[in-house]
Amino acid sequence: MISKNVKVNLPADAEARPVAVTVQIASKYESRIFIVSGDKKINAKSIMGMMSLGFGQGDELVIEAEGADAEAAVEEIANYIESRE
Repeated sequence: MISKNVKVNLPADAEARPVAVTVQIASKYESRIFIVSGDKKINAKSIMGMMSLGFGQGDELVIEAEGADAEAAVEEIANYIESRE
């Protein structure tokens, strides 16, 4: 299992689009990918699950992935979440 801590760099009033893009990125990979926020662990490929997290600017998340392409998946998702402008 690969994991990485990230700090969200999204506008405080972010709409569903950043969540949808995160799900699209995760869905490109075969690995099982999860986003952990507090006591919630959500499948990163689930749009409804991801929307339920309600994360925003400055929040700390953990991206976890397990599988053949886990490292690439974690890196791409982390880059998106951290570098969003």
